[in-house]
Amino acid sequence: MTQAVRNPLYRRHRFPAEVIAHAVWLYFRFPLRFRMVEDLLAARGITVSHQTVRFWAEKFGRHFANDIRRRAAGRLGDKWHLDEVVISIGGGKHWLWRAVDQDGFVLDVLVQSRRNTKAAKRLVRKLLKAQWHAPRVMITDKLRSYGAAKRNIMPGVEHRSHKGLNSRAENSHQPTRRRERIMKGFKSARHLQRFVSIHDPVANLFHVPRHDIPSDHHRELRTAAMLLWNEVACLQAA
Repeated sequence: MTQAVRNPLYRRHRFPAEVIAHAVWLYFRFPLRFRMVEDLLAARGITVSHQTVRFWAEKFGRHFANDIRRRAAGRLGDKWHLDEVVISIGGGKHWLWRAVDQDGFVLDVLVQSRRNTKAAKRLVRKLLKAQWHAPRVMITDKLRSYGAAKRNIMPGVEHRSHKGLNSRAENSHQPTRRRERIMKGFKSARHLQRFVSIHDPVANLFHVPRHDIPSDHHRELRTAAMLLWNEVACLQAA
C-alpha cells in the first residue's frame, strides 16, 4: 500500500491514487481527449467514464499544476519571449498571450479579449508577480503594445522587437493548437484559460531537450521528471 491512498488529497475517491494520477498525466502529457483516456484505462482493465476523467483532470490537474508552478517560481530563465496568438471561440476572437524563457519553459499564459497595451500590461504584471523578478531582456514581435507596457512597468529592461528573434515563443503555441484540434475547439475563454494554466506547468515538468545532450543524460532527466511528478501527485512509497 502506498502513502497516496491515505493522503487527504484523494479522500472519498473510490479509485486508487495511482489510477487518478495516471489518468491526469495521460490527459495533460499527450494530445488526448477524455474518451481516449477512458479507452486507455479500459485497456488496462480499469473501468471509468470520461466524465470522471474530466472531473479528475480539473480537480487534481489544477492541484498538481499549482504545486509545479510553486516549485519553479523564480527559478526559470531571465530572457522573456512574449507572443500572442488568436483563438476562435464561439465565432469570436480571443487572444492567448504566452511568455517563455530562453530554454522554452512557459513562464505564464493569459487569455484576453483584446490585443492592445492594456492587455500587454496585464500580462507583464502577471509575469512579474509570478517570477518575483524582472527579466534581463524581453523579446517580442513588432506589436507596439509590448513596448508601451515595458516603458510603463519595466523601463530599465532591454527590449528587442524583432519577429525573427521570437520563434521560441511562436513555437510554444503549437501544443495548444494541437489540443484545439483534438478537442474541436474551446468552449469559452474561461475553459481555455483553465486548460492552458494546467497544461503548461505539466509540459514544463516534462520538457526535456532531445538534442545537444547524450542519451543517458536524457534518460536521467526524464526519470527525474517522473519522480517529481510522483512527488507532486503524492505517490511516494510508504
